[in-house]
Amino acid sequence: MSQAANVKPAVASNVKSMRQPTLETLGLGCVHDIFRRGALPADAGELVTRVFGPPGERGSLVISGASGIVGAGKAMQLGSRLQPYGVRVVALDFPGAPDGIGRQYPGLVQAMGRDGAARVMSNIVRLTYDGKTLPEELKTLRPRFLLEAIPEILEVKRAHYEVFRAAFPGIEIRSVTSGFPSSSLGVGIAHPAFPHEINKMWEVVEEKPSDVTKLLWALGMIPLPVGDHWSFVLDVLFCGVTHAGLGHHRRTNMPFWKIDKLVRKHVGANPFRAHDVIGAKGANFLTWSCLHHLAKEYGAVFEPTPELTERKETGQSWYPPDHFRPLVDWNLSGMEEKEFVFAVVGPLFQMASLMLHERRAHLSHMNAIGETCAQFRHGVLAMLRAEGPADARSVVATYHTMHPEAAQKAWHPEAFDRMDSPEWQQLYVNAEHDGTVGVITLSRESYNWDVDAELNRALDWLGSAGIRRVIVSHDFHLATQLVGADTADFFPALRDAAEGFKVSNAWTRTARRLWDEFDASVGFIGGKRCLGGMYELLMHCHHVVAVNDAQIGFPEVGLPVVPGMEGCHWPMRRVAAAERPKVLHALLSGASVRGKDAAGWLVDFAGPMDEALRTAWALASGTAAGPARRPLVEGALTDLPAPSAALPPADDPLVAAGRAAILDCVQRACGVSAAAAAELQSRISSEFMTTKSCRDGRVGSEAAKVMGG
Repeated sequence: MSQAANVKPAVASNVKSMRQPTLETLGLGCVHDIFRRGALPADAGELVTRVFGPPGERGSLVISGASGIVGAGKAMQLGSRLQPYGVRVVALDFPGAPDGIGRQYPGLVQAMGRDGAARVMSNIVRLTYDGKTLPEELKTLRPRFLLEAIPEILEVKRAHYEVFRAAFPGIEIRSVTSGFPSSSLGVGIAHPAFPHEINKMWEVVEEKPSDVTKLLWALGMIPLPVGDHWSFVLDVLFCGVTHAGLGHHRRTNMPFWKIDKLVRKHVGANPFRAHDVIGAKGANFLTWSCLHHLAKEYGAVFEPTPELTERKETGQSWYPPDHFRPLVDWNLSGMEEKEFVFAVVGPLFQMASLMLHERRAHLSHMNAIGETCAQFRHGVLAMLRAEGPADARSVVATYHTMHPEAAQKAWHPEAFDRMDSPEWQQLYVNAEHDGTVGVITLSRESYNWDVDAELNRALDWLGSAGIRRVIVSHDFHLATQLVGADTADFFPALRDAAEGFKVSNAWTRTARRLWDEFDASVGFIGGKRCLGGMYELLMHCHHVVAVNDAQIGFPEVGLPVVPGMEGCHWPMRRVAAAERPKVLHALLSGASVRGKDAAGWLVDFAGPMDEALRTAWALASGTAAGPARRPLVEGALTDLPAPSAALPPADDPLVAAGRAAILDCVQRACGVSAAAAAELQSRISSEFMTTKSCRDGRVGSEAAKVMGG
């Protein structure tokens, strides 16, 4: 039984938490302890030694099936991270297999430069074998860890493990399988999400958190413990939404491209297009295999349709090159669109009930897998929560009128009964405290209405416990960066300024709580970047601490939108007059600034991770001296700078319009008191969203693409 199936709420002995920190599922404790210790809970160098051996005796990572999409992607992703530690990567496959690794090389060059890419590639040893006997050269490379990425045939996989165990007793083995449970394979699972060279999430099945899993985390990956059930979480959701689309196709003969368009509108994914992008031949087989085994276990809600079975055999793409989408698109009637929503969302809700019943994963993990891996706009649990238990059951009941056989098995409506629990209510935001210092963690990389509501509940929870000192940070797990506001929440504002005002004004009120309600508040930027709305949130803390290499800035001008959470005036009020030209340049250029270069104006302190953690704790707890708190100018500012001559020319008219609107907002919002500026900036921001410039920009274009039926 996976640890994920037996979630326990315990954290550090004297730390209370709203719900279990997701880090604890990895055996890494809670975020509060990271700040209190001033150090991360796992060190990559130490874990490399535990998994691969000490320097001088270091063994290798073997990836079997390394020429395939999964194997080649992971060779690049893991190879680039293990190369500095002297761990060789052995890429093993059959002779004549397509050169999947070679296809990854241009992307590696783009990410790391030619010299960096050359170092990674020189650390990869390519070997071939016949599938039964391992090459003699492998012994000299001392394999310590096998990542198996061979085809999804159970007997072949089992035989493969026996070959390796016979040659290298004690070798660690993990399968990247999309569907077979660990109990059937006899090895642990490390199932990576697509795209394999970019997406860092891995569904992990093991008895307890292992050094391998902790190493993945220490290398910057996102391992997610899940229960040992068929197809885990990701493929239940991804194959499930594909299956739902296929079911609607059979009932209505709606073409696959139109189904994709409507699934994108109501859920967020493009399941059929995704199969073609991954590679229809392999992806069709994997989806069929997952659904086939799920149907044997759970019944008709997963039964593959004839269309999928046919394409499993032929490898045919879902989007033929000559499809007629540009010529024959049409809009559905209101009733037809409602029927479509029931047909697609109904089975997703039923599948979620099954996973909840089985306790397949920490609820935040289950929700994040849907968003980050399956590309849902909102995780399936966030979708369920928005419906509420009664309406969610009604949606499934309507789906059952279309597919009565699905009601016979794998339907657990009682799984929705605990939506008022902290685990359901805090999918994205958690809070911890030791009686004196609180820590709020954000596990969603973009700010939206869900995050806003959960953040307010977290602030209320700390307030009710009498906590007057707080750190606000990413969660060191699900969110490796904070990229700004979720622009999908801006779509209604493109048509109605009142909707834009509602977003800007409500989110601003939440952010101001960090300034108004605490004796000491510290925003911590410890990931790759903190941009736009997420930086606007953290800048409301009394102090902002960053790691040296974090990228910080205001990308709104390129969208274009006007920063709506006080970005146009709040940072101006917190810096000395001499620093205001830098703030204005950042707003008008959209260029990000590294943490170490932002110290003194966008942040109060920047340093290496351990030093930044210790500084954040000292400022929040008051146990040691730190940078002095910069005051907030409450009145109007009279000495605003003019745009810098160094500002690059705005060749794009949309950027020019964005600059003009942002500059206007800076001047007007800084020209009144801080108290009056919150509402004024919200109004200016919302009015700009209804302009042609905003509608023609990235937000408007995305809205037209997503919401068009």
